[in-house]
Amino acid sequence: MGVVDTATDSGRVATRPKPRRGRVPDPKLLARSRVTNGADILPNVDARSAIARRYKDVVSAILADQAGATQCTEARQQLIRRFAAAAVLAEQMEARLINGEAISITEHALLASTLVRIARQIGIDRRMRNITPTLGEYLASKQTDAADVEADAGDTANVLDPEAAA
Repeated sequence: MGVVDTATDSGRVATRPKPRRGRVPDPKLLARSRVTNGADILPNVDARSAIARRYKDVVSAILADQAGATQCTEARQQLIRRFAAAAVLAEQMEARLINGEAISITEHALLASTLVRIARQIGIDRRMRNITPTLGEYLASKQTDAADVEADAGDTANVLDPEAAA
């Protein structure tokens, strides 16, 4: 069995065994993480907690503003996740303040400043998703519309002229 080199995120080269001809490689070697697949919001986090749900809501809302996850690069998605984490921390801190507890103004100001910098990198303007049909889709819909009109016209003629239907 040979060895295959693959690049990793850290720039190092990892090696994994090359599968022999006719054999399926071990799925664990090729599998993506639960976070990448969208099954978990973060590793080892109970997604049922209120904080985790809020984090997921913030991420979802910002991704929607950015025309969806499919339109965002991985780097932008990571920035969105960092923004959501900082936003949830700021909300927790502000809730403590409203409940009469003392908070560190320095920490709050630093957190607010961080949110502004990340938001600037993400882009706070909404991005429109392109929903314009392709030429082929447009022509196909016109053909379907024309066929529906012809079918409706034939049905109307039979109702108006009962002898023609007989």
